Amino acid sequence: MNKLKLILFFFMSIIFSSSNSYYPNIDSKTEISILFIGNSLTYTNNLPKLIKKTGKKKNLIIKTQMIAFPNYSIADHWNDEKVQENIAQNKHDYVIIQQGPSSQIEGREILIDYGKKYNDLCKKSNTKLCYFMVWPSLNYYHSFDNVIKNYSDAAIINNAILLPVGKIWKEHFDRTKNLNYYSSDGFHPSLEGSQITADIIVDYLSKI
Repeated sequence: MNKLKLILFFFMSIIFSSSNSYYPNIDSKTEISILFIGNSLTYTNNLPKLIKKTGKKKNLIIKTQMIAFPNYSIADHWNDEKVQENIAQNKHDYVIIQQGPSSQIEGREILIDYGKKYNDLCKKSNTKLCYFMVWPSLNYYHSFDNVIKNYSDAAIINNAILLPVGKIWKEHFDRTKNLNYYSSDGFHPSLEGSQITADIIVDYLSKI
């Protein structure tokens, strides 16, 4: 190996080593722990259970906990103080937060401001914070782009992981004109919608 090849090999080794240490990759583990914090968009069809089943297809043991109540925002959860206790006492690899569509200014501010609180807490436990981007109801489909923007911005601002489920849902709807991911109420996910969501979350985390 000549001198030029040795130098190139040295720098490539540094880059590869640094990227692997900075980014989480669940393919490098056989067991991970996830805490879900959200509302009915998470507990409908028991999304954590679907994610555990999806993980098995990738030979992953995924342990999950869920704190989710109807109509709760991440601010409501924070003010209840149960999430702080859970994150401090348990070793989670990921904390996945979700609230309503958040297309308006108030929802955006909660995503950003309270997201920072969650992220600061997660850092103390060496846990990665993730935003589970959701979707608007069919009645407010016109606000979909704002939902995507606000979740995306919040993740960037707080240096968190974005799970762009809503964006992928919209791409599917725009391409197929099939709204099959919605249940009959036009807001909560159908079983197919929840399964697709589980597939996206596991697949996306595995490629980070």
